[in-house]
Amino acid sequence: MSRAYIMRRLMMTIPSLLGISIIIYAILALAPGDPFGQLLTNPNVPPAVVAQLRRSFGLDDPIWLRYLHWLFAMLHGEWGFSFASRINVATLIFQRLPLTLAILGAAEVLAVLVAVPVGVLAGTRPYSLFDKLANTFAFIGFSLPTFFTGLVLILVFSIRLHWLPFVFRTGLSAKGLDWLWQNILQSIMPVTVLGLFQGAALVRYVRASVLDVVKLDYVTTARSKGIGERKVITRHVVRNALIPVVTLVAVQLPIVFGGAIITEQIFRIPGMGSLLISSILSDDTPVVMAITFVYAVLVILFNLIADLLYAWLDPRISYR
Repeated sequence: MSRAYIMRRLMMTIPSLLGISIIIYAILALAPGDPFGQLLTNPNVPPAVVAQLRRSFGLDDPIWLRYLHWLFAMLHGEWGFSFASRINVATLIFQRLPLTLAILGAAEVLAVLVAVPVGVLAGTRPYSLFDKLANTFAFIGFSLPTFFTGLVLILVFSIRLHWLPFVFRTGLSAKGLDWLWQNILQSIMPVTVLGLFQGAALVRYVRASVLDVVKLDYVTTARSKGIGERKVITRHVVRNALIPVVTLVAVQLPIVFGGAIITEQIFRIPGMGSLLISSILSDDTPVVMAITFVYAVLVILFNLIADLLYAWLDPRISYR
């Protein structure tokens, strides 16, 4: 894999991120709401103080000037100041980001572990009983919204069976293996909700991709040479069938982030999703801008990783 190709792809992300930041900043700047609106209704705060606060944060400047100030500050590592939390935005985000990435990462791993074997078995045995059951459960899985499945899991495993906690707690007093076990228990339901939702959609694509690859000539040639069916499937079918699936996983990341926002609200997970919702409700524009920009960076980053995985999955692909 060429280092020049990687550098070119990284350079291509710059105009994409710049355009995304302009669009997001313009939408947030034109949206109704005022971060100091509550102060205006407070009779104990003089209007002159509110006006001074607006000038100090540059809210009275033109939109293009505010955007340039924000852009240059971001390039210097200064993400702004939260109006609601009264702390730096970078500190606020990096307090929440690891937890969200851990939940999303575990959910993606679960989705792949479920979708790949189920989709491969369904694709190699089309129209069998297993294939029909897999398609049925896949349709049900991605048709149900994450908030519904989350509430069902809470009702069954928390309220009825009392097996799992439904409120995520970060300040656990336990230590060592006990701390790890309690975190695993309270992560099972949110990871399951996101993972099965994503996995249900992937099953259909894995099955369709396997059906396309199985019909190709090189698979027929491998079988005619006397290679075992298991080796034909694992070495020749699965590896090439996963190429479009890798693309799909990267493309669907915005959907996963959207589902994570809802899931974090249901299970009270103090991650990026709950921070985004609370910031929108309080008109905390610097935090909303930073979170949406971080999401955009993550989506572009995972798309780049997907492109780099192509060469490993298919040696015929060359990067120049």
